[in-house]
Amino acid sequence: MIRDATPEDAAAIAAIYNDAVVHSTAIWNDVQVDAANRVAWMQARQEQGLPVLVLEEAGEVTGYASYGPFRAFDGYRETVEHSVYIRTDRRGGGRGRALMEQLLAYARARGLHVMVAAIEAGNAPSIALHRKLGFEDIGVMPQVGQKFGRWLDLALLQIVLDDRAAP
Repeated sequence: MIRDATPEDAAAIAAIYNDAVVHSTAIWNDVQVDAANRVAWMQARQEQGLPVLVLEEAGEVTGYASYGPFRAFDGYRETVEHSVYIRTDRRGGGRGRALMEQLLAYARARGLHVMVAAIEAGNAPSIALHRKLGFEDIGVMPQVGQKFGRWLDLALLQIVLDDRAAP
C-alpha cells in the first residue's frame, strides 16, 4: 500500500535514510538523522503542498518517496526534483517503480511540467528504473560530489510530465 506519510512513519523513514547515508552513495550526506528530524522534514514538505509517500507492507514502512523544488527561482516553479528510497532488504520486486509511478501521478495532478532525477552515476539500477519510466538522460556532471574518500559523478535525467507548449 502506498499512502501519505504520517509522523508515526518518521522512525522507519529515518532508518531507511540513515542506511543510505552509511552504506551507499545514494545520499551525499555524512550525518544521520533521527525521527524528530524526519517529522520536521515531513511537516515542512506537507505545509508546502509537497508529497511524502510511504510504501507499507505488512504494517511496516519499506520505502518512501518525495519531491521538492528543483531550484529556488520563480522560473523553475513547475519543475521538481525527487527522491525515492527502498529499505535494503526489500529492494527489487517493483517497489521503487510503484512509488515512482505514484509520485509521477501526484506531480501530474498538480500541474507540474518536469521532474528531475539526480542520481549517482554509478547507480545503474536506479538509472535503469528511471529510463523504464520514461526519464531521458540529460547529462553527467563529473566529480561534483564526494563520499567515502572519492569523487562522485552526478547523472541527470528528466521526464516531461505534460505536453503543454507554453506555461
